[in-house]
Amino acid sequence: MTWHVLGAGSLGSLWAARLARAGLPVRLLLRDRARLATYRAAGGLTLVEHGQSSLYPIAAQTPADSTPIRLLLLACKAYDAEAAVASLAHRLTADAELILLQNGMGSQDAAAARLPRTRCILASSTEGAFRDGDFRVVFAGHGYTWLGDPLDPTPPTWLEQLGSTGIPHQWTPDILTRLWRKLALNCAINPLTVLYDCRNGGLLEHPAEVATLCAELGELLSLCGQPAAAEQLEEEVERVIKATAANYSSMHQDVAQGRRTEISFLLGHACAVAHRHQHELPHLNALHGRLVSHLNARGLPTQ
Repeated sequence: MTWHVLGAGSLGSLWAARLARAGLPVRLLLRDRARLATYRAAGGLTLVEHGQSSLYPIAAQTPADSTPIRLLLLACKAYDAEAAVASLAHRLTADAELILLQNGMGSQDAAAARLPRTRCILASSTEGAFRDGDFRVVFAGHGYTWLGDPLDPTPPTWLEQLGSTGIPHQWTPDILTRLWRKLALNCAINPLTVLYDCRNGGLLEHPAEVATLCAELGELLSLCGQPAAAEQLEEEVERVIKATAANYSSMHQDVAQGRRTEISFLLGHACAVAHRHQHELPHLNALHGRLVSHLNARGLPTQ
């Protein structure tokens, strides 16, 4: 079975390189012919691990290609997921399966709604990787990827293939708990790093603010029927801040480089869900307002 990977960002590139290294057939999906030409000129995808660079000449194509897709890893930004799925719908086979690897929540439902007859598997990853050049990805830290399907607890047949790739993974019936937990962690850390213009460790100077946000996020998780995701949230947020103290959050990196953030699928989604439940979360709402103003001042999208 051929793996098609859309999204040559950090995690998409990391997966594609590992799959290719394991000898599995992989195809990269790039947005247009110009991007495809740039990729071909680079000679492939470069993975840097432990200071060693390896080039993988993975075949690539654009969404306009006509070859059928049976297995698709969608690793693009959350705000691009729905449009990406729509652009590939005509190529998906009747028994196609889709892995959605996006930050936050909301984009998965929107993408799945575009493909009502396609099995959509949700993924949540804590692996560290970043790009240091075009079609170059640096493996930055061991993590884990959880996969699951809220509608069907049966693991897919291709899951066994991942054992040979070096991708640490686990199938879980509680994938929504994992996604909500990661959403809460991101909401407690990322926006503040943008507003204080600091590395994650800089939040150690704002313990009361972090604690207040964690308390409200815990309320939200319980409200959404995810009490397990709320357990010891503040303690884990503190652990993540300390463990990644020298790192800049993904949202901080996006703002610093003038890129669109995933605010709508992180803090925006949390506030929208609370509003639908008619539950007041004043500090989260205030944080969202501050972040929107900050993005507006820099001419960046707030959706």
